[in-house]
Amino acid sequence: MKRRAKIWLGILIGFVALLGVGWGVLEANMYQPSPAAQRASQSAVRTDYGLAFKAKQPQGASVIFYPGALVAPASYSIWAKNLAASGTSVYIVRFPLNLAVLSGNKADRVLKATGGPVVIGGHSLGGVMAARYAKTHASSRLAGVFFLASYADEKGRLAKRGLPVLSVTASHDGVLNWSAYRKAKANLPQATRYVELAGNHAGFGSYGVQHGDGKSPVTNQAQQRAVAQTLRQWLKTQVNR
Repeated sequence: MKRRAKIWLGILIGFVALLGVGWGVLEANMYQPSPAAQRASQSAVRTDYGLAFKAKQPQGASVIFYPGALVAPASYSIWAKNLAASGTSVYIVRFPLNLAVLSGNKADRVLKATGGPVVIGGHSLGGVMAARYAKTHASSRLAGVFFLASYADEKGRLAKRGLPVLSVTASHDGVLNWSAYRKAKANLPQATRYVELAGNHAGFGSYGVQHGDGKSPVTNQAQQRAVAQTLRQWLKTQVNR
């Protein structure tokens, strides 16, 4: 084998090894659903875009949800199942490497596969990407935007989008960049509804402890119920009027 070919082969082997290490690091840092969330996810329909919690008797807008960075979609199954039981279908989107930033327009797949009005929202990075989607898509079906421990950056500015917006935070969130969150309020409509729940960052899903998070003063089950109730109330009073 010629020397140049050996060099290129060595580079290729090194690149493949580096990819393998990178994937291993990502996989080791991904958050998986708790046993309770995993059980709740069994009621969902598996689709090519993620998980579909379909209400038996749908009422009003459905929910398209973007998970937080490196969080498996099933981790949000508890509150999603709760909402579906009360008449709101919930579609949790699955992204490459569990990163919404890699496929921010994937809500298109949900809209194509479903009918009726929808609201879009997300947790943490997922909320940032949901806001960007809402800003750049003028679909008449889009009826609102919500954030769970998240905010709209400049690329997702919604101040003049003319949609109802809900921003939900947690009292002991140690992961959310609070400085960026406060500054980003300027990107939301004045009529945005702000709600603070007892809990922490990871409590918006059910996937265990997240690095850097605060200690929640309530159980994960309690925060899951509060998330479902807050979304249900917002949908009832601000969206499905």
